[in-house]
Amino acid sequence: QTTMTIETWVLIFALAAIAAVFAWTLMTGSPPTPTSRAVRRTILATLPARLPGDQAAEVYELGAGWGGLALALARRYPDRQIIGMELSPLPWLVSLILTALNRPANLTLRRADFLNADLSGASLVVCYLSADVLARLRPQLERQLRPGALIVSNTFAIEGWRPLESHAARDIYKSPVYLYEIAPRDSDPEK
Repeated sequence: QTTMTIETWVLIFALAAIAAVFAWTLMTGSPPTPTSRAVRRTILATLPARLPGDQAAEVYELGAGWGGLALALARRYPDRQIIGMELSPLPWLVSLILTALNRPANLTLRRADFLNADLSGASLVVCYLSADVLARLRPQLERQLRPGALIVSNTFAIEGWRPLESHAARDIYKSPVYLYEIAPRDSDPEK
């Protein structure tokens, strides 16, 4: 009779977790990459103190991953409802645990595909998504967001849009952070 050691169980769990993240990365096209502290600081410094719209307007983090940025947004905007969306089960579970430990009343985490979500109530959308995923998301943002709504993209620019601002984070990569605004419906977002 053989008994598995604790180390064997830890190894099995670790390999299963890696396989799950890898599988969901293949499915979604974007890995659940955490936002570094330097980039998080740059994002928060880029955002205005007051968001457009009334207090009922929500803040979305699309592809919320491990939950660190969603928590920072909840602290930055305590009067707004922050909604983090993540499809990959392991990062979503970790973000739920992190949220339970920190207990921000204004943060909701959803295990959902943001490409099929209604984002029309957003005054701000924050994302760290690959260029391919951003290209699929762009028409949805143009269709659903109200004029004046803000979009922040970490690292990847939204093709065809001109940012209001762009800043380089103070990290080894000089990671760019792009701030966009939805233009009035009758104007061209490239102008």
